[in-house]
Amino acid sequence: MADKTQEIDLSGSTTVPIELSQEMRTSFLAYSMSVIVARALPDVRDGLKPVHRRILYAMNESGITPNRPHKKSAWTVGEVIGKYHPHGDAAVYDTMVRLTQNFSMRVPLVDGHGNFGSVDGDPPAAMRYTESRLQKAAMELLRDLDKETVGFQPNYDESLQEPSVLPARFPNLLVNGSSGIAVGMATNIPPHNLGEVIDATCLYLDNPDVTTDDLLAVLPGPDFPTGGTIMGKGGIRETYETGRGSITIRAKARLEKTTSGRDRIVVYEIPYMVNKARMHEKIAELVRDKKITEISEVRDESDRKGMRLVIELKQGTIPQVVLNKLYKHTQLQTNFGVIMLALVDGVPRTLSLKEVLYYYIRHQEEIIERRTRFDLRKAEERAHILQGLVIALDNIDEVIAIIRGSRDDNEARTALMERFGLSLAQTDSILEMRLRRLTGLERVKIEEELNDLLQKIEYYKKVLSDTNLVHMIIKDELNDIKQRFADKRRTELANDAKDLEVEDLIAEEDMVVTITRTGYVKRLPVATYRQQKRGGKGLQGVNLKEDDFVEHLFIASTHDYMLFFSTKGKVYRLKVHELPVGSRHARGTAIVNLLPFEAGEKIAAVITSKEFPEEEYLMFATQRGMVKKTAMSAYKRSRRDGLIAINLRDDDALIAVRRVKAGQKVVMVSSSGKAIKWDESEARPMGRDTTGVKGMTTTKDARVLGMEIAHDGSELFVITENGYGKRTPISEYPEHHRGGQGVFTIQMTEKKGLLAGMKIIQPGQELMIISEEGVLIRVKSGDISQLGRATQGIKVMNVSDSDRVTAVARVAGSKKKKQASNIDGQEVMFEGPTASEGDNSVDTENVDDDEEDIFDEE
Repeated sequence: MADKTQEIDLSGSTTVPIELSQEMRTSFLAYSMSVIVARALPDVRDGLKPVHRRILYAMNESGITPNRPHKKSAWTVGEVIGKYHPHGDAAVYDTMVRLTQNFSMRVPLVDGHGNFGSVDGDPPAAMRYTESRLQKAAMELLRDLDKETVGFQPNYDESLQEPSVLPARFPNLLVNGSSGIAVGMATNIPPHNLGEVIDATCLYLDNPDVTTDDLLAVLPGPDFPTGGTIMGKGGIRETYETGRGSITIRAKARLEKTTSGRDRIVVYEIPYMVNKARMHEKIAELVRDKKITEISEVRDESDRKGMRLVIELKQGTIPQVVLNKLYKHTQLQTNFGVIMLALVDGVPRTLSLKEVLYYYIRHQEEIIERRTRFDLRKAEERAHILQGLVIALDNIDEVIAIIRGSRDDNEARTALMERFGLSLAQTDSILEMRLRRLTGLERVKIEEELNDLLQKIEYYKKVLSDTNLVHMIIKDELNDIKQRFADKRRTELANDAKDLEVEDLIAEEDMVVTITRTGYVKRLPVATYRQQKRGGKGLQGVNLKEDDFVEHLFIASTHDYMLFFSTKGKVYRLKVHELPVGSRHARGTAIVNLLPFEAGEKIAAVITSKEFPEEEYLMFATQRGMVKKTAMSAYKRSRRDGLIAINLRDDDALIAVRRVKAGQKVVMVSSSGKAIKWDESEARPMGRDTTGVKGMTTTKDARVLGMEIAHDGSELFVITENGYGKRTPISEYPEHHRGGQGVFTIQMTEKKGLLAGMKIIQPGQELMIISEEGVLIRVKSGDISQLGRATQGIKVMNVSDSDRVTAVARVAGSKKKKQASNIDGQEVMFEGPTASEGDNSVDTENVDDDEEDIFDEE
């Protein structure tokens, strides 16, 4: 530590050595407190920072009031700087400019004449060109200032006095809000509607134990001068309860039609403190960079009548999608971070809504009390004078004689005081009284004034002794201000806060989704496939590698979910719009690039759904004969790395997932040649992360080939490894309880090999059969003999000794074209590999013999 002994240098100055860190700490603390208390933060009582308070006080003292002409802004700025605020003129003028702007202040306090800036960020004209005066509302902040209602403090050079706070006859902190950055803290209070704030204040006066919900009923939220819409009330509640929160503000826009039939978006209100010109530039930049491609033109048609930002859209564009994109990428939607920080007795505090109202009411109670004491003192002083005048008038002849007999004023004053017991003030008033006051009419006026003053004195004393009366006065005066200055709410409140999701930025349209056997996926708009009359040639749908085929085909909305169930019992979820868009001839993208599959994991089934209702179920089946029925609602959430859809044993794999409805029949077939049919109610609903129950019992060396939902009139087709197969009506299979081995669906011999595949088919469909070596054959179901349940079957496919059948898939009938879907009554035609998948894909029909066909493999 340095020696603090004083030293005198060569110039005669005294030097005191001190520790540098201590000096920095002390100086910075003093600077911080100066910024906090004297510059950056508003007072909770009047909602003003020192510079705002000084501008209003200086204008009031100089007589620049609403009933007087405007005066040059430069004069006011000079007055403020010279007397009260020793800072730069720019800081004072910028503050005064903001006080005039109706897009910054909910209730402007200064009436500006000239260019005071715009919502486009245009700067105001120089102070030598503009003029200003106080607004009528500002006079309510200054009212009763001359009645000793607030304390005064010396100005910066102690030559004048300035108020430490204004009377503020309405809650200005809430009405006009405030923002500022101090040292280590900041404040950002939103503006509110004057009438609603006064209602909330009166409600608090009536019931100090009022709840936040009660206050929200009369003060539902901020009311910004630029309007807009507040999205959701959760942020408002949090703000009012804790003093901190975030409020989402969205611009107001409407849709219009042009003369050519195109849509246009017209923005007529924007979020608070948003620069309209910059927002316009940002929209144009997004269009130029092709981030938003649906906009053809943006122009600003705003004028004195109001704001009008026009966004012209291209033909066929969905306006709401474009609007959602603008909300996402521009300041058409912003967040207002609220920090209700204000000075309470000179100390910065974060306040809830109730605390702000409490401190304001406490301030008003003090104002009313000090004003009443001032009025009482003045009334008592005046009554005292009048009482002396009445005594003089009652004894006017004697008073005149005493005055005439006195040599000077002092002698007359002394004689009157001794004769009538008057005070010095009463005596002086009598001596200064004019002769015309001796008339009878003047005497009546004096007596009436005295009686009136005595009543006022009684009332003032009652006010000072009755808190309820004080509150009543506050309410009456607030309601009078509300009557004169309040207007309608400008900012609308939306009940629900909606975060913009990806779906809000994507047009909802139907897409054709294809997934091939080797795992390639793509989507195309249905409109890609033009509508054709019957007999049309169709369109080439996809070019595939040799031995590949489309295993799943769906028509689903871009907002639908796709559930991918893997052989390892996991489920992955994607939205249709997350799938890659391909051309008609493209193969697509490998599914492993979209989903985090593990080694050896493949797609077992795909289900599409827009919602996940609890009353609908999914039926699962595994190779070892386990089944599980689970409500679709169990799969309404997802994770990037997938969720467990069914618990599998180490030697088991998922083979099928189907939607199932009450009363439907489940058919399972094993490789040992047996089939079992049972009612879906045999499997009770279970949770997601469960193993399930036994659906079919198989021998040690056998496995379940597949599970299907049987429909009336359908047939069961089976085929063996060596190419022998048959079809049998479902009605020939007896219904059993779940868990049995089932009955033989084909006579098994060594020549035929094990059963290789099964499918439930409808009349008129075709089948595609594939072997291990990649040989494919298509046969019509009608060409396969319909045989009894326990028969041997016929030769369906010739298989070499080294090859074997591995899978079977459904395709449609045998005419020139195929109908993939019927959307809004229009048949959409496809050519190329197609498929049908349970309840979720498109069953094709009328397939020409020389076309590639769409099917799904088991």
